[in-house]
Amino acid sequence: MPRLLGVDIPANKRLEISLAYLYGVGRPLGAKICKEVGIDGGIRARDLTEEQVALLANHIQKNYAVEGQLRRQIAANIGRLRDIGCYRGIRHRRSLPVRGQRTRTNSRTRKGPRKTVAGKKAVKGVK
Repeated sequence: MPRLLGVDIPANKRLEISLAYLYGVGRPLGAKICKEVGIDGGIRARDLTEEQVALLANHIQKNYAVEGQLRRQIAANIGRLRDIGCYRGIRHRRSLPVRGQRTRTNSRTRKGPRKTVAGKKAVKGVK
């Protein structure tokens, strides 16, 4: 398994597909990176030479925010929204959906498992 920017990419897949295992790189960007570097995207990742791995790593680091750098950037953006107290920041703070989805039903991913609230019991036989 070749190691690229601290991530083991699968050796038996095509290079442009293997690059998608990096956080922040999808299939289209993987193909674009291969084209920019001048490496055939159809070769298997195991067939890369050390020079090609180094070339890919340098190109990705210089031109794209990926892995830890991208995660920090996203966390900083969310922190900024929280600090200024805008609507999206408040939704992040309360762990509610940010992009306008309904919350009466659904949104269990953001809200977590249901917390049942007991209702009032009807009193029977009282006149």
